[in-house]
Order: sequence, then C-alpha cells, then structure tokens
Amino acid sequence: MSNTSVSFFRLLQISAFAVFLGRAYQHLFWDGPYRELFWDPAYAGWLVEHLTNMKWEEYVTNPAGDIWFKKFVVGQGVFYACCAGATLFIKKLPQWTRWILVLGGVDLILLALIYMKDKFYHFGQFFEYSLQFGAPLFLFYTLDRATISKNFILLMKIATALTFACHGLYALGYYPRPEIFTTMTQNILGLENEGVRWFLLLAGIADWVVAFCLFLPYKKWVISSLWYAVVWGALTSFARIIGNFYVSFPLESIHQWAFETVYRFPHFLLPLALILVLKKKDHLSI
Repeated sequence: MSNTSVSFFRLLQISAFAVFLGRAYQHLFWDGPYRELFWDPAYAGWLVEHLTNMKWEEYVTNPAGDIWFKKFVVGQGVFYACCAGATLFIKKLPQWTRWILVLGGVDLILLALIYMKDKFYHFGQFFEYSLQFGAPLFLFYTLDRATISKNFILLMKIATALTFACHGLYALGYYPRPEIFTTMTQNILGLENEGVRWFLLLAGIADWVVAFCLFLPYKKWVISSLWYAVVWGALTSFARIIGNFYVSFPLESIHQWAFETVYRFPHFLLPLALILVLKKKDHLSI
C-alpha cells in the first residue's frame, strides 16, 4: 500500500469509528429519539395490541414499558460500542464478522429516519446524516476492493453534497432554524441577532454552492469545494463543544456536548478522503 492509500483507508476507518463511538456515548449516557416511534400509536399501536394483551392506554402508562425502553436504548449503545471496536480491527476480523459495518450503517439509517420523523418529516433532516450513515458503508466497500471506482467516488460526492446542502437548508431558514445554530454562533463569534442571521444566511448559500461545485467537470473547482467542506465541516463539528463550553462546568460541558462533535467527524474527514482520491491521476489502489 502507498502512503496515500493507507491515509485514505484510515480516514474512512476513523470516520466510521467516530460515528459509532459518538452514538454509543449518546445512547449509553443520554438518550435516543425512539419515543417518537414507540410512543406513537400510528406506528407502535398495532404491535402492542397484537403482541400483548394490553390496550394502548395501558402500554403508555405501564412503568415496565419505560424500563424496557431504557434497556433498549442502552442496548443500542452497546451495539454501537461493539461496532466502534470492530471498526478499529476490521481488517483483522473474520470475513463474516465484517458485516457488522453494514448492520451498523443500516441502524444509523433507521436512526436518521426517526430523527426525520421527530422533525415533522423534513427530508433534509434525514439526508443531512448521509455522511454519517454512509461512513461505515463506504468503509465496508473498500475492504475487499483493490481500486476505487468512479461510481464509488460519485457516491461519496453525493453523500457530501446532501450533507452540506441539507445543513444549508436550516441555515437559510427553509426549515425552522434550530435555536442551537443561533446560540453557538453568538457564543463563538459574539454577534447580535441580525449579525447571526446574515452569517447563517451566507453559510447556507456557501453550503449549496459547495454541493453544486462537487459535480462540475473541473477538478480544481471540485477540490477547492472539498477543501471548503473540510474546513467548514470541522468548524461546525467542533462548534458543538466550543459554543457550549462553560469554564465553570468543564466536565459537564464535555460530557454533554463532546459526543455531538465526535459523530460529526465524517463531515470533514470524508471530504478529505475524497481529495486524496481526486488528486491521483489513476484510481487509488487500496
């Protein structure tokens, strides 16, 4: 393997590891969005009434149900932790165990769907997670491949474009802008409300420009756009901890926000991996 090949694989590996690690920490110490699914009669009602003897009202008021729900969330955290551990040693594992990357990726897709439901079925919410649930699937693809195909590069470009364009939809105000966007911008840059509005508006426009430029037939434009994605992806990832860090409560701040930074690592690591690929004249040997 060349140094570039090793670096490319490591970037995919670290991306997948970071997503699983961040989600494991979230589920083990905080919570998941699953109440949106399990406490919704439109989705869980028929399961409850067909698989148990309880009526829906009994189910939602039964303390045992909440206990099992918490166990399920912790179980998800343990599964993500196992995925993270497997990712670190993925090339040393038996062939059949490598499918844990696919199972983990599918689980992340389901998680993104639940978050989309939580956000009133904003499709942008789902596709904003493209690089996150794509990371383990991209890593799995490379395990038994000698070269990276143009179709694979295209898939990585699409995932990058979707992540940044959909993030831009919130910054532009197409969807209701999350309060956390305003709070982080104010805390980090010290801007007033009007300044925050203009800053996020410009950031949203830049997200869409980057997404568009990724598919231009000019390599320099594509690579320049990817470098912007690397920088902006890193800034928006670390903004979660920097914008919510309080000197008076350092450990609490890290405990509450660091995992949100970690599972966003693919937002800048995967565009960096794409830069390595596109700078090679031929397909990258892995």
